[in-house]
Amino acid sequence: MCLECLHTPCHPRCPNAPDPPVVYYCNIYNEEIREGDDYYDFGEEKYCYDCVQEAFRTAEVEDIEDFD
Repeated sequence: MCLECLHTPCHPRCPNAPDPPVVYYCNIYNEEIREGDDYYDFGEEKYCYDCVQEAFRTAEVEDIEDFD
């Protein structure tokens, strides 16, 4: 029994709970996509939310620099 949440196994919100299992890897930076994470699914290709957001931010900056 966990001394923090008093459950066996730990409650999912308990700080002692294990990380959710990895279900996919992001096709951009090979980041782990875990159960419950937001991600984009394009058939065989999976992209984690953070990588896609970073790619869009980078593209916007490059577009602005090209415009000058």
